[in-house]
Amino acid sequence: MGRPFPFLLNSLSLPLPLPLLCFLSPMFLKTLTLFAILRATTAASADQWRGRSIYQIITDRFALPAGANTNVCNPGDQTWCGGTWKTIQDNLDYVQDAGFTAIWISPINQNYQGPRSAYGDPYHGYWSADVSQLNERFGSADDLKALIAEVHRRNMYVMVDVVVNNVMSTSLTPNYSTYMLNDKSYYHPYCPIQWGNTTSEQNCWLGDTNVPLPDLDTRNPTVISRYGDWIEGLVKDYSIDGLRIDAAKHVNMDFWPGFAAKAGVFCIGEVFGGLEVDDVAQYQGPQGLDSVLNYPLYSALSAAFAIPGPQNMTALTTVMQDSKTQFKDVTLLGNFLENQDLPRWHNQSTDPQTLYNAMVLTFMTDGIPIVYYGQEQGFSGATDPWNREPMWPSQYAKTDAYKLIQRLNSLRNYLVNSTDWLQQDSQISAVNNNSIAITKGSIISIVTNIGSPPQNNVTIAVRTGFKTGTPTTNIVNCQEWVVGSGSMVEVEYTKGGEAVVLLPSSQLKASGLCGTDGSDSNPASVIKSSATLQNVSRTYGLVFILVVSGYLLEHFL
Repeated sequence: MGRPFPFLLNSLSLPLPLPLLCFLSPMFLKTLTLFAILRATTAASADQWRGRSIYQIITDRFALPAGANTNVCNPGDQTWCGGTWKTIQDNLDYVQDAGFTAIWISPINQNYQGPRSAYGDPYHGYWSADVSQLNERFGSADDLKALIAEVHRRNMYVMVDVVVNNVMSTSLTPNYSTYMLNDKSYYHPYCPIQWGNTTSEQNCWLGDTNVPLPDLDTRNPTVISRYGDWIEGLVKDYSIDGLRIDAAKHVNMDFWPGFAAKAGVFCIGEVFGGLEVDDVAQYQGPQGLDSVLNYPLYSALSAAFAIPGPQNMTALTTVMQDSKTQFKDVTLLGNFLENQDLPRWHNQSTDPQTLYNAMVLTFMTDGIPIVYYGQEQGFSGATDPWNREPMWPSQYAKTDAYKLIQRLNSLRNYLVNSTDWLQQDSQISAVNNNSIAITKGSIISIVTNIGSPPQNNVTIAVRTGFKTGTPTTNIVNCQEWVVGSGSMVEVEYTKGGEAVVLLPSSQLKASGLCGTDGSDSNPASVIKSSATLQNVSRTYGLVFILVVSGYLLEHFL
């Protein structure tokens, strides 16, 4: 057996008292199997992901090795720029200091290997080849394990993007032997997609004749079995906490429950759509996946806040109301304003205040906030490939958007760790053509679409539910607001359209925000200290279970 017990201690990552070691050692062999079972059940569940916030990274574009040429990366070239798993690991401080508690990285599996395609090289990771192999461009297995171990050391989670629907080819007659599923019978025959026809969308090939994406037959028993074995092994081998599933709506829905069960972790699917909630909502639940990316909310936020744009606040209220009745669990939806398939927000809306206001809702309403790398830097690329800019020219500056994210993450993490805020339903408290107020627990978020210029004739009055005279604090700028008569507060925009996020000042004391506890200079401190406490409690809780279980095994079995 070698030295199994020190290995167990290393996995716990905390020193244990000598008497406890002596007590545990005699029963170790009998408890080893139990320990393996316990570890298998500690995979991150949907409930555990509910309180996280996610920073999305395209591995090739986030950071370069020391000494690399930082002037060579034109997104239009559609080729490799040099980011790796190691360079993500080396720059995690930037992510954690913004308050994020999870990262989502682009696909890690082997991609197309061959001459440059009509649309460049697979730097993004979505052109799958043999998914049973890792993408050597991003590093070794040890590099990936080191990244994930470091993320876990920080009490953060790792979400990995996976492509299940298809592989990639450069012709309509692929060499199937190059894929993990290496026989033509495992794939649907080629046909172009007829959009709006569900059967066609699920059985025909994405891509085009220049770069076709052969479509897996996910009703084939061998495909189901081998995909299940693959994802189960991938998650366990690399200690992955969650999966983002590409093109989920292009796979027959009844494939997903079995696949997710084999993965054993939180699964969130991409179901590309617009304002229609029911089109996306059908994929969340026991018949589909734990969650989906919240495309209806994204579409509604764009319609309501972008300048120029329709500034349709009605569309936003309709989506929020419909979501409550049609989604199985709105608190698990992935809220976002940008991703690798959409134009950057700043490409669609010229006023930075529209980003700040829309971003407040992605954090402070129901759902899991997701920020695409560079969103906080005001990147302005259009559609693919221009929305996949390199991060390093920004020099990882602590911009106004970054600082707002710090505050939103700090507040949200504080609420998650110390209150039942996550369990509170979001409610629309007030709305007009230019503003909307959302109440969730004791937090009132009031946002506007007017942009930066002052507007002397635009106001919104909001009933707070707090007693008249209650002091509240706007965590966006740390100004105190006192609740007026009738439990009301009124927001005027005579200095421009800044978002307002209010909570009773009495609840700020341990938050680290707005000068409380002297930690406002580092809003991530709340998350870091809480992470340490959680690690301690989880570790000693596991040890306690092992001790008791070992004793029972020793004396009664």
